[in-house]
Amino acid sequence: MRVDFKRVGMMLLVLAAATPAALPAQNAMNGTSHQQIVEQIAQTALREGQAYDMLAELTALGPRLSGSPQAAAAVELTRQMMARLQFANVRLQPVVVPHWVRGAIEEAAIINSPTQGNVPLSICALGGSIATPETGLTAEVLEVKSFEELKALGKKAAGKIIFFNRPFDPTVFDTFGGYGGAVNQRGSGAIEAAKAGGVAALVRSMTPSLDDFPHTGGMHYDDSVPKVPTAAISTLDAELLSKILAHDKTVNVRLKLTCQTLPEAPSANVLGEIVGVEKPEEIIVLGGHLDSWDKGTGAHDDAAGCVQSIEAVRLLKALGLKPKRTIRAVMFMNEENGLRGGIEYAREAREKQVKHIAAIESDRGGFAPRGFSVEGDSLAAEKIISWRAFFESVGAERITRGGSGADISVLVRDGVLGLGLVPESHRYFDYHHSDNDTLDKVNARELELGAAAMAIMAYLISEEF
Repeated sequence: MRVDFKRVGMMLLVLAAATPAALPAQNAMNGTSHQQIVEQIAQTALREGQAYDMLAELTALGPRLSGSPQAAAAVELTRQMMARLQFANVRLQPVVVPHWVRGAIEEAAIINSPTQGNVPLSICALGGSIATPETGLTAEVLEVKSFEELKALGKKAAGKIIFFNRPFDPTVFDTFGGYGGAVNQRGSGAIEAAKAGGVAALVRSMTPSLDDFPHTGGMHYDDSVPKVPTAAISTLDAELLSKILAHDKTVNVRLKLTCQTLPEAPSANVLGEIVGVEKPEEIIVLGGHLDSWDKGTGAHDDAAGCVQSIEAVRLLKALGLKPKRTIRAVMFMNEENGLRGGIEYAREAREKQVKHIAAIESDRGGFAPRGFSVEGDSLAAEKIISWRAFFESVGAERITRGGSGADISVLVRDGVLGLGLVPESHRYFDYHHSDNDTLDKVNARELELGAAAMAIMAYLISEEF
């Protein structure tokens, strides 16, 4: 069901450029001003925050790839967290998810280089890849930086392992922009390699860092071309392989992967909320994705977003606030390799005609918050942008137009206002989808400030829309 912003249209025209002081001054329940409540949320978060403790619990389960026992354990753990915190209407929303497993063997090596001999390479299968033949495969490597370059080589690519080696653009300030400029190699590299006659693909890891950690992630096949095994190679080994290719001209690599796709598995989204006192049927969602890739423990991606969503609701409850509208925490399942949780949540909302006012997603890591990106109705977005001063106490006053998040994207397409928490981005892709994404990489204060920012935003939307 589409959000009806017409009923607030006239008010928005008056208030679009309003300062915080121009907003209604009092909370109906206790006579406290919005600014006072904002300060209370921030102070309570920093003094008594529980987000990091919840993060430690969640990441202790290990990686949570859809269909895995750890993912199932995460569903139950977050259900128990919400019940323990006395959220209302805690429930599971069933969803069926893909089930891909990495397998025990992931090996690659340069074979018989005239200058280097045999050189092991740090690699990992990309999520969804097929396995190599049981004995592995060995082929000559062809390095390219773009799909256009690969196409221009024509038949020269046939029978080779295609090595996609375009790095992040270091001149892009926002690392998500650098990621966006490189990630098509990972997503579609297998397809383009197969179209060119390649027998496998190696893809430079999606990180600006130079290290020995391969970074996994989603990739796709096209039924119109053969499926080829595909792996990520660490950035240091990508540099090494490129240098050896430049010197030796002809380099052979042996690759062995034992990954496989199993039958789909039952899983669930996890929901819990604080019920609105005036318009309980109108929902504001706070969410992150509960699943993670099977490298590291998914601390930043996206256990952080999950515990921030729970913590935001907890903070409102801890302060005894009674929001006008229902504020719901949602742990979405299967963002990484299917988006099944987000799709199912939006489908059920559409079917039951549940009225969502806004959805706020945290899926950019647990770093210090810098602001929000807002997409949807322009008047509503401008109203939220006018609230910037409310977020100065948590460092999240940069509120701009932009994309919100993958899990809430279907809701946004259905007309719901979408917001994405935007934290500092420079370190995120150092850890993203790798063995490096662990609890020790998350700063407790930064994580808590993000939760506070989400709580403030949800509260203001509840009271002012």
